Amino acid sequence: MNRKELVEAILKSKELNHLTKKDADQFINTMLETVKKAVKKGDDVSLVGFGTFTKIRRSARTGVNPSTGEKIKIKAKTLPKFRPGKAWKEMF
Repeated sequence: MNRKELVEAILKSKELNHLTKKDADQFINTMLETVKKAVKKGDDVSLVGFGTFTKIRRSARTGVNPSTGEKIKIKAKTLPKFRPGKAWKEMF
C-alpha cells in the first residue's frame, strides 16, 4: 500500500468519510512529521496497539568489505527504530 492508497482507505472508513482527499493527505503528513520531530528530539512515540518509534545509537564498529575481504571502519550513527506493539504482533 502506498500513500495514495492509504488516503483512499482512510476516505472509505465510516468514521472519517467526511474528510476530503486533501484533508486526509494533510493528516498523514502532519502525523508523520510530528513523529519524526519527536523521535529526532529523543522522545519515544508510543501508539498503543500499533507500536513505538524510538531513536537508537549504533556505536562505531569494524566491518568487512564482502568483495575484497578488507576490514573497514563503520562510523557511529543515530537511527530511528520501530517496535511493533503486542496487539499487532499477535495478528500474525
